[in-house]
Amino acid sequence: MNRITAVRHGQSTANAALARAVRDGLAVRIPGRDADIELSPYGRAQAAAVGDWLAGDPDDRMPHAVWCSPYRRARETWSIAAERLRAAGIPAPTETVVDARLRDRELGELELLTPAAVAARFPADHARMDGPEAVSHRPRGGESFADMAGRVRAALDDMDRAAAGLSVLVVAHDAIVLLIRHLLDAGEPSDVGRVLGYGQVGNGSVSRWHRRGTRLEQVAFNQTAHLPVERPDPSPR
Repeated sequence: MNRITAVRHGQSTANAALARAVRDGLAVRIPGRDADIELSPYGRAQAAAVGDWLAGDPDDRMPHAVWCSPYRRARETWSIAAERLRAAGIPAPTETVVDARLRDRELGELELLTPAAVAARFPADHARMDGPEAVSHRPRGGESFADMAGRVRAALDDMDRAAAGLSVLVVAHDAIVLLIRHLLDAGEPSDVGRVLGYGQVGNGSVSRWHRRGTRLEQVAFNQTAHLPVERPDPSPR
């Protein structure tokens, strides 16, 4: 690859519901199955904005290949972005590689629980996820960041072979973008502690790396200037 652009999916209905639950201090589980969570209306607007961003400078930003998480919210994000490109008269890549290695972190029995619910039901997990063991902690039935790093490294290697000299767009999740940054910065899968210092990756954000010699160097991280302003949440407090 000579360039890689990583986009986090637009806001999902679970992202919105979780934010409301945290705001209200609720110890609940967000309904649904993580892989099937769809975009919220604002998330769809964010996805459209990603397409408009790509269309704004296609010579610099358009990918030759697209690799996407199999989760619905990621696939919807690229589908909406690609439709915006076509509406602007710009042909989008016709094939998308949907790769399970780009899925979100699997949290097992903690899946879709609010922080308050994790603290109430699984206090030991809650303590480890907020402490120095956060990167290495593997919830029951889930995976750690170190587990994820191995599969993301393998996916990046396959992208590099399949798109030699070309530009790749990855549409996935916050944890995936964090690990891409770590691994492209010459980090090892076994040493992922630095990801905790990168901060949260925003929905619909864009991060970019360009090849300089033998390395892909970061030129932008977690950019959100292209996104629309979210309207106030109409739900009752």
